[in-house]
Amino acid sequence: MEKWPVGVFVSVDAGLGVKLEVAHELGIKSVQVHTPHRQSRTPEQAEAFLSKLNAYGITVSCVFLGFDGESYASIAKAAETVGFVPKATRAARLAESREISDFTKLLGVHAIGSHIGFVPHDRNSSDYKEMVAAIKELCDYLKGNGQRLHLETGQEKAENLLAFINDVGCDNLFINFDPANLILYGMGDPIGSLKAVGHLVRSVHCKDGTTTSGVKGVDWGCEVPFGQGEVNAKNFLATLKEIGYDGPLTIEREIPEEPERQKSEITQALTLIESIKQELFS
Repeated sequence: MEKWPVGVFVSVDAGLGVKLEVAHELGIKSVQVHTPHRQSRTPEQAEAFLSKLNAYGITVSCVFLGFDGESYASIAKAAETVGFVPKATRAARLAESREISDFTKLLGVHAIGSHIGFVPHDRNSSDYKEMVAAIKELCDYLKGNGQRLHLETGQEKAENLLAFINDVGCDNLFINFDPANLILYGMGDPIGSLKAVGHLVRSVHCKDGTTTSGVKGVDWGCEVPFGQGEVNAKNFLATLKEIGYDGPLTIEREIPEEPERQKSEITQALTLIESIKQELFS
């Protein structure tokens, strides 16, 4: 298997990724997929999607959860609506996650990714303990389908995420490392954080950003093309090599309202990553 296959985040009928056809046009062979809407998560749709993947020679490395009602309009809005932390939607979202797990099994994919929300920091609080129990329940279900859960970085500092994973205590719970999110959410240095959680990283996003000009942790930073922000693309990949990561490098560029620009900036990221790979392994 190719070391560090360069991939892209795609969407079928939901999410902010590119269309599968764009990945094919760019010659990309590895993708992460935002889960389709419920009406598209059928055995027939899974078979049709697999047929298209096979025709394009593309492999899905991870299927990402996503739920109606989530909003990233602001950090405060994300805290209210994203993932499993909001109590009003938790049970329904856990049930839908089980459905998505079953659909993912039809695709033959062994990893599910997710933003779980802003986990409470008081490890002795009932809210925190309820979140631990919820994610353990989900991990147990995924394990029955032969799957791992990859928690995406960003909404917690590295040490808080590590503590949460340790408290859940499941051997199929890992990390999808997104360096830009740590900058966008104001949650720490991406490189230092990667070194801290590296032993749990099983998938990554190649995404970039700049620090907010407002208040860190309150106001959003700005997402920019990979290699043009504060992540330091070369240092990021060198650190992935240092920690022994050898999985896909999945480009994520969330500007679907500008498809031509999105495609162009993904192409630029693809060229940059291949150049750095050659330099690191020559």
